[in-house]
Amino acid sequence: MIIPALDLIDGKIVRLFQGDYAQKTIYGDDPQAQFSEYHSQGADWLHLVDLDGAKDTSARQLDVIAQLLKNTPAKIQIGGGVRSEQDVKDLLDAGAERVVIGSTAVKQPEVVAKWMEKYGAEHIVLALDINIDEQGNKVVAVSGWQEDSGVTIEELVAIYAPVGLKHVLCTDISKDGTLEGSNVSLYRELCAQYPDIHWQSSGGIGDLYDIAALTDTGVAGVIVGRALLEGKFNVEQAIACWQQGGNNAS
Repeated sequence: MIIPALDLIDGKIVRLFQGDYAQKTIYGDDPQAQFSEYHSQGADWLHLVDLDGAKDTSARQLDVIAQLLKNTPAKIQIGGGVRSEQDVKDLLDAGAERVVIGSTAVKQPEVVAKWMEKYGAEHIVLALDINIDEQGNKVVAVSGWQEDSGVTIEELVAIYAPVGLKHVLCTDISKDGTLEGSNVSLYRELCAQYPDIHWQSSGGIGDLYDIAALTDTGVAGVIVGRALLEGKFNVEQAIACWQQGGNNAS
C-alpha cells in the first residue's frame, strides 16, 4: 500500500535532507489538513514522525499528537525518539495503531523484543536505516544516522524473529530525501529472504515510475513523503499506480 508521511517540528510539516536538522524545508503548518487530504484521496495508513521527540523525548507534544490522531480517520504509525516502554504506551494510548522504533531497537534489542511480546508484534514497526558497504553488507545506522551500529539487518531480524517480528520499515540512507528512486534490488532481496515480514520501503520516491518499480518486489508498503508535498503526483495517482502494478505510471 501507499503510506503518505509527514515529519513534524514544532507543529509544522518539514523535511530534513539526509536526516540533517540543519537542512530543513518547511512545507506547511497544518498537518491535520494535510493528513485529511491524504485520507480523502484513499490513504488508509499514514506515517508520522515526531522530530521534536526524536531530538529530545521531553519535547514530545503528546497532546498535539493525540488530537491529530483523534481527528484522522486513517490508521497511523508514528515514530521519533521512542526510547522507553512509556513512550510506546503513551503513543498507543494517544491513538497510534503502530509505534515505530529505530535506534533503540538496534541498541537494546532484548528490551524492545519484550515490548513486542507485551504490546503485540502487529503494533511495533522496526525502523532500520542501513548503509550498504563495498562488500554489500547492510549495516544499520543509529542516532539519526550519525553512528554506525556495526550490526547488520540480518543479525537484527534473527533476534526479533522468535517474538513474531511482523513490520520493518527499511531505508537505504543514500536514497532518502533525494527523489532519485528506491533501492529496488535491496527490497526484492529482503522480501525474498524474509517473506513472513511486511517490509516497508522508505526513501527516494520521486515520481510514479519509482513506485511502479517497487510493485513486483514484495514490499507491503511504500512510504512517500517529499514527492507528495512537492506535488510530483498525488495520493490517488500513487495508489492507482500501485494497484495496477505500475501500468499507470504515466
